[in-house]
Amino acid sequence: MRIISISVATVSPLFGIDHPDYKTVNSGIKKLPVSTLEKPEPIKVTKLGLVGDEQADFSVHGGLEKAIYAYPSEHYPFWNEILDRETKRSTPIGFGFVGENLSVEGFSESDVWVGDIWQIGEVELQVTKLREPCFKFNARMAYKGSSKAMIQSGKSGWYLQVHQGGDIQAGDIIIVIPGRRETSIKMQNSFLLRKDQQNELPL
Repeated sequence: MRIISISVATVSPLFGIDHPDYKTVNSGIKKLPVSTLEKPEPIKVTKLGLVGDEQADFSVHGGLEKAIYAYPSEHYPFWNEILDRETKRSTPIGFGFVGENLSVEGFSESDVWVGDIWQIGEVELQVTKLREPCFKFNARMAYKGSSKAMIQSGKSGWYLQVHQGGDIQAGDIIIVIPGRRETSIKMQNSFLLRKDQQNELPL
């Protein structure tokens, strides 16, 4: 289990595609890799996340409990297949595109639990909750069904809180120290899926 890529972004305009109140909105979702296996640059981690990374709305992203967003690299073929089919996208998306800071290898939502500790060298992170997609994710993917596809597939990724800062880089091994293991990210997503389905029921 390791880090494949580390990505950050500054806040920039994002063009909405399915929200009645926004034509454009500021977002930090347009993340680009700054440390890769080919060029493993050290990136500093602080209590509020990665140095150089910005968030536009701390009510939904960022802050202490959602300082870093991790996403399994194994999910990218799923998204490229969807985007190729639904939007005829000509070039595949790469790490960081779905808005994650850490593209990781060897993890899935079913075996990541709230409270687990990730030890990455001197850096210590803790799993806090799943990522709940919104209209900004749809806009980023240029496909209105993206948020629904993330919830239905369970390929949500998860947030991490920083207990101990330091430097990390692509290629670093992640050592997992199990927490109480009462709630997995998959379990949280199943609850979110049921809630989403109930909201769609006719009155």
